[in-house]
Amino acid sequence: MSQEAFNLDVEVDVESIESSSRQARTETITRLARYTILKLVALFLTVVAGVYITILIANMGGHVDEIRRGVIREQTVLALSANLEFRQLPEEERTAILEERIALAEQRFGLDQPFIVRSFTYLTDALTLDLGFSEFLMSDSGSRLVRNIILERLPSTLVLFGTGNLILFFASISVGLSLSRRYGSFWDKFILGMAPTSSAPGWFYGLFLILIFASILGVLPFGGMVEAPPPESRVDYMLSLMRHMILPISAIVINAVFLNAYTWRTFFLIFSSEDYVDMAKAKGLTDRMIERRYILRPTLPNIVTSFAFLLINLWTGAIILETVFNWPGIGQLYFAAIGAFDTPVILANIVVYAYLLALTVFLLDFIYALVDPRVRVGQKTE
Repeated sequence: MSQEAFNLDVEVDVESIESSSRQARTETITRLARYTILKLVALFLTVVAGVYITILIANMGGHVDEIRRGVIREQTVLALSANLEFRQLPEEERTAILEERIALAEQRFGLDQPFIVRSFTYLTDALTLDLGFSEFLMSDSGSRLVRNIILERLPSTLVLFGTGNLILFFASISVGLSLSRRYGSFWDKFILGMAPTSSAPGWFYGLFLILIFASILGVLPFGGMVEAPPPESRVDYMLSLMRHMILPISAIVINAVFLNAYTWRTFFLIFSSEDYVDMAKAKGLTDRMIERRYILRPTLPNIVTSFAFLLINLWTGAIILETVFNWPGIGQLYFAAIGAFDTPVILANIVVYAYLLALTVFLLDFIYALVDPRVRVGQKTE
């Protein structure tokens, strides 16, 4: 074969390889784009359905309107009855003024429209994050803007539950990994026996902690976020905050640490029994290297998922736990909003959590592909 023919064959092969590579890249980009669009549409529809169901539940299918009309009528009657000039008016004129005031108040709350119409208005405002004004609640600064009310309470919840849940998360993984090395030991059996105690909620343990350390021993405060009045010094404020966090964080950790440690221990044990782990031991690798390369790495998607959901769950707080410890957070705000039938505040909490949850679920697929090379985003399994 001549040199020219050989060079021609080489050129043809190179062009073929480049063409195949471009086609593969195009197919990959198309597959990812199609997957991304379909995933976003599905998640958005899920958020829409979840938020609208919340609207129906928060308004009891429209029954809350009747409660509000009754409250408006009662408050209007009481306010006008206290007016001496109003009482001296003829009965027909008093009735006309009363009905006019009631109609104006109902119009201000949107009660002049059917609930089904307002429900879609609520849905549109919620999905566009137009949180509006609270109907009954207000912030400590006197603002009725739902955004201000939530932002005022959010830092308290993030500080408490962020600290508590991060301690719980890393402690559970560390204890679970340690137990997987000591299968059948005393501590393994102890954790296994204590796991059912996680069926009790955190506030249940909080009551016992308050009784022991606040009431009987008197070494820790009953509740609240800081001392009253708050310390002026920043250092003293932080020390007071940390002191008030001890009992609620202890309740959070005690509530779930045994079950979580047992769960992670089971995950680690499953991967510890794989053949490639036995081969790594036969090669003489240290326990730390085996755990890092062959046990922790396969469980990384589970760890990432658990950590991601932990972060978004910090937004909601815990209604009863915050109420027990008188912690001024989102959970306590939820409780007040539900009691007052304050739909805008309830919806604001739900819709932000729904968006955070949808975004987390969307990003997790791509994070899985980064931490686990076996995962192919958007590729169908045969």
